[in-house]
Amino acid sequence: MKNFDSNEDPHRRYNPLINEWVLVSPHRSKRPWQGQNEKIVSDALPQYDPNCYLCPGNVRANGIHNTDYKDPFVFDNDFAALKQEEIHFEANQEATFFKLQPERGISRVVCFSPNHNETLPEMSIEAIEKIVRTWQQEYIELGKIDYVNYIQIFENKGSVMGCSNPHPHGQIWGQSSLPTQVEKTQTNLKKYFDQNQRTLLHDYIQEELQKQKRIVIENNHFVALVPFWAIWPFETMLVSKRAVAKITDFSPEEAHHFAAILKQLTTKYDNLFETSFPYSSGIHQAPTDGEEHPEWHFHMHFYPPLLRSATVKKFMVGYEMLGESQRDITAEKSAAMLREQSEVHYKLR
Repeated sequence: MKNFDSNEDPHRRYNPLINEWVLVSPHRSKRPWQGQNEKIVSDALPQYDPNCYLCPGNVRANGIHNTDYKDPFVFDNDFAALKQEEIHFEANQEATFFKLQPERGISRVVCFSPNHNETLPEMSIEAIEKIVRTWQQEYIELGKIDYVNYIQIFENKGSVMGCSNPHPHGQIWGQSSLPTQVEKTQTNLKKYFDQNQRTLLHDYIQEELQKQKRIVIENNHFVALVPFWAIWPFETMLVSKRAVAKITDFSPEEAHHFAAILKQLTTKYDNLFETSFPYSSGIHQAPTDGEEHPEWHFHMHFYPPLLRSATVKKFMVGYEMLGESQRDITAEKSAAMLREQSEVHYKLR
C-alpha cells in the first residue's frame, strides 16, 4: 500500500466557513485538454466610449445623465434585482413545499473610474483607496436603512463572468435577509467564536502564515492566500490580520494597505496568463442588523474561472452539480504560480 501524497492522490478538503467539502484530484491536471476554449476578448478599449452607459456624462438606459465624475460614482441600479418599496404579505405558516417570502432591498452600481479602459490592477493605489472609502460610505449609508440587514459588495469582471459592460464597476446590494452563503458562514463563524473566543479566520491565517505554502501576498495588515479548501483553480481570499468585523473598522493605514494588496493581487492575476483576468469577487463582513457580531472577521473572496490559460475555463458540471465541488490543481500549486508573478503589470513591461 502506497503512502498518501496530497500532490498526487485524490482527497477531500474541508471548508470550515460553510461546512462543506471539496474533492481534489491533482493527478487529473496532467490530462490533455480537448474541451472548450474561450475566445480572448481584446483589451484594446478606448478611455472614453460615447456608447457606454457608465462613462461620465453619458445617458443611461433610463434617460438619466451621469455626472462628469472624476472619482468613484455611485447610482441606484437602473435594472435592480431588488426593490425598495414595502409589500404587504401574509405568510402561509402551513406551507411545506412552497415557501416564499418577499425580499426588500436596494441595488447600487459603483463606477470605479471615469476611464472606460482602466481596471483595478491598472489603477493607482490612491485611486483604489477612493473605492475603498466609497465602499465604507455605502456600508454606513445603507446600513442605516431599517430594513437592510446585510450589504453585499461585489464585482463581476469580464464578459465570461456575465459582466454586461466592460467599464470598471462593481455593485452593492443591501437586503433584508442574510443571503444563503453568508448565513452559512455566519453560523460557522459564530460556532467557532463561541467555543474559542477568537475568530475562526484569525486562527486560520495564523496557521497559514506559519506554513507559508498557500500565501500569495502579505503586508502589515492583510494576507492574500489560496484557501486550503479553494474550489476554483486560482481562487484567493484576502483577510485582515486584525479581527475587524466590517470595512468601516479599518484604520486609515489599514485602508491604504487593503488598497495596495488589491492592486498587487489583481496585477498578479492579469500577469498569470497576460490577459485581463476575469473573476467574481466580493466582501464578506458583519450584517447591519443592529446586533454585535464579534464572530465576524473581514475577508474578500476572488473566484476566477480560468483554468489552464486565458482561453480555457473551469466549468461546474456533472459531479460538481450532483455531488460536490471538485478541483484538479492543488491550492498549493496555484498559490505558487500566483506568488511568482511580477507585481508590475504586463502591459507596462
